[in-house]
Amino acid sequence: MTTVEKIKAVEEEMARTQKNKATEKHLGMLKAKIAKLKAELLKDAAGSGGGPGIGFDVKKSGSASIGFVGFPSVGKSTLLTKLTGTQSEAAAYEFTTLTTVPGR
Repeated sequence: MTTVEKIKAVEEEMARTQKNKATEKHLGMLKAKIAKLKAELLKDAAGSGGGPGIGFDVKKSGSASIGFVGFPSVGKSTLLTKLTGTQSEAAAYEFTTLTTVPGR
């Protein structure tokens, strides 16, 4: 039985299990088992030297707007620059970035 088949079997068992206070522990253990199997799947895929493999994706959907709020000189502009590749002015003095800098 492959790892993907094991994941499907555990997910099917979760779907069959009623959700109530008596089954919370069992469902939690099944969720932990799925997480362990997915980590194993990723580890196997990364160690195989590349190439196509069986895995799972997260579908990209929707859009979001995020703003960084915090004290001066804590690294908000540096974080934006590292995450998005945009250039946001940063210096050793407070309130360097005075205008909004959109990321990607």
